[in-house]
Formats: sequence, structure tokens, C-alpha cells
Amino acid sequence: MYYELHGAGGTPLLLLHGGLFDIEQQFGALIPDLSAGRRVIATDFQGHGRTNDVDRPLNSRDLASDVVGLLAYLDVGEVDVFGYSVGGAVALHLAVNRPELVRKLIVSSVSFRSDGDRGGKAEAVGAMTVDMIAGTPMEQRYLAVSPHPDREHLQGLLDKLGRYDAGFSGWSDDEIRGIAAPTLITVGDCDMVKLEHAVQFLRLRGGDVNGDFEGVPASQLAVFPGTTHFFGLARTGLVREVVTTFLDSPTSSGQQAG
Repeated sequence: MYYELHGAGGTPLLLLHGGLFDIEQQFGALIPDLSAGRRVIATDFQGHGRTNDVDRPLNSRDLASDVVGLLAYLDVGEVDVFGYSVGGAVALHLAVNRPELVRKLIVSSVSFRSDGDRGGKAEAVGAMTVDMIAGTPMEQRYLAVSPHPDREHLQGLLDKLGRYDAGFSGWSDDEIRGIAAPTLITVGDCDMVKLEHAVQFLRLRGGDVNGDFEGVPASQLAVFPGTTHFFGLARTGLVREVVTTFLDSPTSSGQQAG
């Protein structure tokens, strides 16, 4: 399992990339600022980047188990977690099932149930082929760094992503309400995730209130303008400001954690 360490100090920040991406593609432009004054731990998931594939499906439960193993190997306890898309699903799994590990949670471009996705997402992902991504940065990066840099293994990864979390119905409202960590939800205004679902997510985390009278909740929502799912973190300056402000802000007694 390939991982990188950057920076030092503060609560470590764990970065979890999306499907078909890796550390460099997803977070490369952000790591210099994110690691200024804090330790950053970044990893390539199973079958992605420099991490080899294994004979098992891709799902949030197993990827979360890999991450827990990595943190134990590094002798790291509590972390802040920043997950995008598939990485966001893994981050949610950690926050629900291993709350003692997660101080703050950032989930980007991910729904907590499939009814939060726009129509056609599952069908489009399930039908992806190597020919459809030929010449893209995702294909080029895979062929450049993968332990098995060939189209056959890349198609195998696409097939697994097409069945990602098969059989998992998502999280209940009560499970989302019960997350202990203050949560930052980010979504593109042209994302695969419905905007109304992101607002529902925020409400379950204690947000969407009149903060002038009730105080500003610890959980927040950011909608990035002109942003699709695959380019959900491309507005680097905006993402950096939103994420670092959230990570650096204290959770005071006047704020609601969820």
C-alpha cells in the first residue's frame, strides 16, 4: 500500500482520493498548502496509483480497513480526514464505524445514500471502458505508475469501480446524525451529487440554521461554482481556503457538532 508523508505538526490530515485518481492527480496541487504546519498522510487505494490490486472487490469497508491498518502501522491515532468521491465514502465509513479516529471530517462530492446521486451515474460508471478514457490524464497516470501498467489491468479496475459498494444501501439518517466529528461537505454545482442531497446532509449534521441567533454550527457546506464531479477539487485556491479554514477553526462550546 503506497503512502506519502508531508509536513509536520498539528493533528495529522489523512487524504483519500477518488476512483481512477491517485494522490498526485487528486491532491498534488493542494498538498504544499495543506502540509504547511500540519502532517499530511496520503495514500493510493487498492489498484490505484502505485498500490497493487488484490483479489477482492472494491468497497468502502475494505478500503477503510486498509486505511485503519496504515494508521496503525504509522502509530497514528486521531486524524482529520479529507476524502473525495470514493475517498469520501471511505471517510464516511471511518466516521461512522471508527469515530475515535476522526477529529474532523471533510467529504467532497459524495452522497451518503444512492438516492442522492443524479440519474445515470451508476449506469455510466458501470459501462466505462479503457477506450472511453483513452488519452485522458487518468489513463496516462495509470500507465505511468501502476505496478501493472497495461490496459487489461486498467479495465479490471474500471470493472471493479463499476461495482463499487455493490449491495450497500448507504447510511441511515440516524447514522449520519450520529457522526461525532464536525463535518465539512463540499460539492460542485454541476456535480453527480444532487444539491438538495448536500443540503439534507448538512441538516443531518446540525446545519442550515439561523446562525445569527443560534450560533454557527461546526458542520458546514461549500458549493463550488462551475464545478463538475471529475473536477471537484480543481478550483485549487477556493478549495484551499475553505478546507484550511475549516481545519484550523476551533470547535467552541457555542457551535453544534451535529
